[in-house]
Amino acid sequence: MPTPVTAVIPTLNEANQIADCVRAVTWADEVIVADGGSSDETTRAAAAAGATVLQGRWNTIAAQRNAAIAAARNQWVFAVDADERVGRDLAEEIGATVATPAHPAYAVRRANMYLGRTMRYSGWGDDWVIRLFQRDRRFVERRVHEHLEHVDDIGRLRASLLHVPYRDLSHHLEKLDRYATWSAEEMAERGRRAHLPDILLRPPATFFKVYFVRLGVLDGWRGAVLSGLAAVHVFLKYVRLWDLQHKVDG
Repeated sequence: MPTPVTAVIPTLNEANQIADCVRAVTWADEVIVADGGSSDETTRAAAAAGATVLQGRWNTIAAQRNAAIAAARNQWVFAVDADERVGRDLAEEIGATVATPAHPAYAVRRANMYLGRTMRYSGWGDDWVIRLFQRDRRFVERRVHEHLEHVDDIGRLRASLLHVPYRDLSHHLEKLDRYATWSAEEMAERGRRAHLPDILLRPPATFFKVYFVRLGVLDGWRGAVLSGLAAVHVFLKYVRLWDLQHKVDG
């Protein structure tokens, strides 16, 4: 029997991987893909793999998730992204958990892969995200770093969720620029302003934190790449914020 859970997946131009993601959650009673206006074959591939597809023009990934949660027919929801895969051990644990729940929400640890290897440090080795919860919960609608609204009592699942956020280095650079832009726009909306020390000092401080404090050095050359690109992300974020505020200031 299918597990009485609705899996919800937000998408935008994920034709190359959405079918694999959907097939990895077919143990769930229902799979809903909330597509934000893909220009490729994402929606067709998702439907062919067995998902119910919602289409809309949501402004954030959180809004896509929330639309799918609102449409869920099951009491329990599992939120998954197109670049994540649910293995058999996690699927079985979710089934056992919702059969006799002890908490209203559960966090799962992501096993983050980067350029062909599971990252154990660099801030990627202890990555817990709340993904299993009851359908009355919603995600806070932010463009970046969206998260589930506050839950007082959170359990933890033992099995991991496989996460491959970047297909290759080019894909990483593409997403880095997009998320830096979104972050800058969010900061501008909150009234945050960029100053010269933000641009000059925050990037090297970020590299130091990821490479040394978070032990990216132990992840070999991949840790060095991640640390460097984390610094680039921070640099771009504040440069874009600087640009936005000067356009407003004239």
